[in-house]
Amino acid sequence: MKDPETAVAGLLRCRPRPDIFTFSQRVPDAEPKYNYQSVSESLAVLPISTYEHWWDKQVKGTTRNMIRKSQKAGVVVREAIFDEEFVRGMLAIFNETPIRQGRQFWHYGKDCATVQREFSRFLFREYMIGAYLGEELIGFVMLADAGRFGVLNQFISKLAHRDKATNNALIAKAVEVCQQRHLAYLIYNDWKDSSLVDFKRHSGFQEMKLPRYFVPLTVTGRLALRSGVHRGWRSMLPARLLPQLRRLRNLWNDYALRSRPRN
Repeated sequence: MKDPETAVAGLLRCRPRPDIFTFSQRVPDAEPKYNYQSVSESLAVLPISTYEHWWDKQVKGTTRNMIRKSQKAGVVVREAIFDEEFVRGMLAIFNETPIRQGRQFWHYGKDCATVQREFSRFLFREYMIGAYLGEELIGFVMLADAGRFGVLNQFISKLAHRDKATNNALIAKAVEVCQQRHLAYLIYNDWKDSSLVDFKRHSGFQEMKLPRYFVPLTVTGRLALRSGVHRGWRSMLPARLLPQLRRLRNLWNDYALRSRPRN
């Protein structure tokens, strides 16, 4: 956001007027620049100079071994085209299981037309990267080009082939594509205290905290900011309750998975 003051002035003239205007600074601009109310957003960011530097200096030895393992298992990772065959491969991955990372999987059960419509909206700025075992698509990445950096928008692989280190191979190809497209950073969602943190760290990602600003435009917006609603419902819960809620969620998902009729 280069000129938030102009954006705020324009929004104040809108009818109806939105309650809150939010924007964040872009990687790698981490030093706060504006006086609006803000929170710190924690992102997983990989600085990229060359593929060789990433391979030799930024990743753990275990990660290099996993990438070699993937290659020995016959996994081939390459840039792909978003066509009907690729969409069918996406469907096979999406419909493998209704639960991923302890949560209901958003794309499970969608049909071909829905997937093609939803995932074709931003192809003008995305690179498709597919991991193949023979002719089978076993994982893919949709890498968005945001100008100075790339963003891993959709990053998923088949659980049936988890022993082939597909995700490690996909990250390696994403780094290569970023170098070729002169993207100086790669962003992989936020930096959370979860099972993915180790994977991100071993792949060379670092935590980068960027300010996200919130500008109230109405009385309702000002009340929302005072109550802390803008930080999300998790921030309003006592920290000691979160592990218990995650445990209940996992138990419910396990029950729902066992109760599903088998084909």
